Amino acid sequence: MKDFDLQRATSPADAVGRVTVSGGRYFAGGTNLLDLMKNGVEQPSALVDLRRLDLSTISATPAGGVLIEAGVTNSAVANHPLVRSQYPVLSQAILSGATTQLRNMATAGGNLMQRTRCPFFMDTAFDACNKRVPGSGCAARTRFNREHAILGASDSCVAVHPSDMAIALAILGAVVHVYGVDGPRAVAIEDFFALPGDSPERDNTLAPADLITGIELPPSVFARHCWYLKVRDRHSYAFALVSVAAGLDIVDGVIRSAALALGGVAAKPWRVTAAEQELVGDRPGPEAFHRAAESALHGAKPLSQNGFKVDLGKHSVVRALTLAARQQ
Repeated sequence: MKDFDLQRATSPADAVGRVTVSGGRYFAGGTNLLDLMKNGVEQPSALVDLRRLDLSTISATPAGGVLIEAGVTNSAVANHPLVRSQYPVLSQAILSGATTQLRNMATAGGNLMQRTRCPFFMDTAFDACNKRVPGSGCAARTRFNREHAILGASDSCVAVHPSDMAIALAILGAVVHVYGVDGPRAVAIEDFFALPGDSPERDNTLAPADLITGIELPPSVFARHCWYLKVRDRHSYAFALVSVAAGLDIVDGVIRSAALALGGVAAKPWRVTAAEQELVGDRPGPEAFHRAAESALHGAKPLSQNGFKVDLGKHSVVRALTLAARQQ
């Protein structure tokens, strides 16, 4: 690991100022960043420690939603009474990821900032990775690509975003609070992550010194009927081959509104509004759910080894919607 300067921020403005001057990275739980540094993937000259900022509370908002500050651990988010009662899909998603030890260290803000687990990105022995070394090529396109993207990819990159939490946030209309060089601002979750395009080195739309301070959730109509389904090679700690966050608002036996997002298939949570619209006005059941599943995977472009994800994705959508509809 390369030597680095460790600095401790005393406020969001101080943290932003330190990263602006040093060109360093923010450090909170470190569960992803330290791995990248040990592997030589990231080599920051400085780390700005955020743990003294005390961004560690979850509270109800005046609008009836919830504000999760960025320094709250994943375990604390998943087990908080407000989250479990009003946003159970978020709790399910977090508890399906990582190990208890990692969830006890990882933070809500850091979860959004984690980088892909593509083996060609994580291992510097591979020369070709446009995300790690722009312009070097994408080894996954011609080599091992079983776990890679089937939606929203580009010639430059086919990596997928690894977060479970982010998939649930996508159907909850989350807003990410950010503090930057011009002060605070809010970014809708659908505008936060970036598809690779010709700039795969960018995972999101934040500027280098932007600091996540919190995640706000508006009131949700999906508290009663929602589900997070994660399909993986083994039940113990593993990243999703496909995951689905599903929410249904069912009134008098009819779907009044729906939300659907897929993970493990793209570089960002894949929100499928066309599939959601397919469900509105229908009664929950196999016919409606299969139709939505076809819409959700429309336009998929599998690689040489991950064509199975298309069919797996459709079955997963049906299963997640079925389980969401069954909740009481």
